Amino acid sequence: MCNVPELFGSMVFTESVMREKLPQDVYKKLKKTIGIGTKLDPDVANAVAAAMKDWAIEKGATHFTHWFQPMTGITAEKHDSFITPVGDGKVIMEFSGKMLIQGEPDASSFPSGGLRATFEARGYTAWDPTSPAFVKEKTLCIPTAFCSYGGEVLDKKTPLLRSMEALSKQALRILRLFGNKEAVAVSTTVGPEQEYFLVDQELFEQRPDLLLTGRTLFGAKPPKGQELEDHYFGVIKTRVKEFMEDLDEELWKLGILSKTEHNEVAPAQHEIAPIFSTTNMACDQNQLTMEILKKVAERHGLACLLHEKPFAGVNGSGKHNNWSMATDLGENLLEPGKTPHENVQFLIFLTAVIKAVDIYADLLRVSTATAGNDHRLGANEAPPAIVSVFLGSQLSAVLEDIAAGRLYADAGQAWLDSGVAVLPPLPKDNTDRNRTSPFAFTGNKFEFRAMGSAQSISCTNMILNTAVAEILSEFASRLESADDFAAEVQKIVVEAYNAHKRVVFNGNSYSDEWPLEAAARGLHNYRTAPEALPHYLDPANVALLNKHGVLFPIEIESRTEVLLENYIKVLTIEAQTMLSMTRTDILPAASAYAASLTRAALDKKALSALIPVAYEESTIAEISQVSACLYQNSKALDDALIESRGIEDAAACASFIGETVVERMNLLRQNADTLETLVSSEYWPYPTYSDLLFRV
Repeated sequence: MCNVPELFGSMVFTESVMREKLPQDVYKKLKKTIGIGTKLDPDVANAVAAAMKDWAIEKGATHFTHWFQPMTGITAEKHDSFITPVGDGKVIMEFSGKMLIQGEPDASSFPSGGLRATFEARGYTAWDPTSPAFVKEKTLCIPTAFCSYGGEVLDKKTPLLRSMEALSKQALRILRLFGNKEAVAVSTTVGPEQEYFLVDQELFEQRPDLLLTGRTLFGAKPPKGQELEDHYFGVIKTRVKEFMEDLDEELWKLGILSKTEHNEVAPAQHEIAPIFSTTNMACDQNQLTMEILKKVAERHGLACLLHEKPFAGVNGSGKHNNWSMATDLGENLLEPGKTPHENVQFLIFLTAVIKAVDIYADLLRVSTATAGNDHRLGANEAPPAIVSVFLGSQLSAVLEDIAAGRLYADAGQAWLDSGVAVLPPLPKDNTDRNRTSPFAFTGNKFEFRAMGSAQSISCTNMILNTAVAEILSEFASRLESADDFAAEVQKIVVEAYNAHKRVVFNGNSYSDEWPLEAAARGLHNYRTAPEALPHYLDPANVALLNKHGVLFPIEIESRTEVLLENYIKVLTIEAQTMLSMTRTDILPAASAYAASLTRAALDKKALSALIPVAYEESTIAEISQVSACLYQNSKALDDALIESRGIEDAAACASFIGETVVERMNLLRQNADTLETLVSSEYWPYPTYSDLLFRV
């Protein structure tokens, strides 16, 4: 048994470590930088670097790296050792403030969307003191931002930090008007729930599609899937439990608040959820979590699949982004209290979020638009692509009554009676949960459920922070110039709710009726990434991000280009993988099995004309027919890929691939999956869904 309190954060340069290792004056200055964003004194950086190096060496580190998050969606790191030669063939271990603050990776080799030419290689990483350094695999990892030689951002962290500053500034304006003079900062907080699949590593390595794309491009439906709903919250298998125990220890060492783990709906699917932390740290820690999930799985002979849809026909994986706002003194600004109808400050922040989500719903949809997530959204396992807000019965009633000028009748605390004498009565929440809603209020936070499991949470939270900051800015300006503060607050809440309640939907978002109703309300329904991504460049969206200094127009253009190019490349790789598997494995396997059936039929006939060969002949005919279709559809897919390469405009190319190439990929899959049901398992070249989903 590990000592969890002793283990937790043991590999992190935490506040307590800083307090112990740093001179008091240096510690105070660093705390001020972290807490309220003051500029960092170079002398402070030198002292911090020396202490950080000594601490890291105590933990076994020999190298350091500036750990950053380029627009690839994963992390990047270049390792340098601490050694410095001193003559006589000897070295010392050295790490300066300059090394801590700034690094210089090659900026041309990361996605830039045209911001950097291949020959323009210089880029910079800059230390982010708001996210603590940590030791991972004998390397001191320093969280950093990443920008080009010209200052344009090339990463996901910098815009997120900018958005957090923007929201803090505007939220403080509101708080000051409500008499709060003590808070000096407002942070958004996030707890990202992470879903994933575990499959046997040996079986994983026998699937080229899993190796190259992270999902199965072929696979017939198994006799059993998730129909019995027996996996959800079921007893965790021994092998998986051992993996989870190992995973928790690795996460706890890095100060990641891993709290909840359980089986998810689909077979072989699981979920891990952390406790809330500030959005910047939550983003860093979720990136680490995804990395560690894969590494720990390998130790246990498993492969961790983070793709949004690894298996057709069973639920895919999402990432639930639980978002709220809190002051540096710990006050949750989305906590309604026992009497939300009287909590005017809460109602201002609540209606600001509702208005922001309605106006900038297209931007939130952009933040979830990936090739992988296209398989989930709207598939009755994840929210639809239509962005809407669930408030629940109580808050909806509160806002409806306020908007109508009625007094809200508080029913008080409700209790749930189980009808069993020995069971205690349970306090009943004021509203039910709605798992079909993309953006649901869940007590004192909003849960954005449309994100894909492989995504970085940075873009969604950057957009959410900035959109809410914009509305808070508007509200603050009105309140600051109001003659009657209380009346203006009431007016703002009523106007905002009435103008934007079209986005509030408490019903079943999976229903066939909802898309029709949403269209009647004027809500967007961008069903695929190629439909959604170009809206990043809508004038209102560019104006929003530019106004708050989160992303400038050239940076938005580059990000749009990167996202479109990523979509094109992902689908192209998948299509090419399908063609390779079809031509080198599936068609030869089908042909070989058909030949074996032909020999078997001839052998039977040679023995006696009376021996029936109906099975052999009918199966041969069916295999031949489906194989011919598979071959023709593979040629059609190949032709579509060739055509796509001639389309220079990224948005047009993405649309062509999303329509024509994906349609032909689907036809190819139908043929191959049919063949899998006809060809003997002895001949079929890959582990089946039954093997992958049930052999852990």
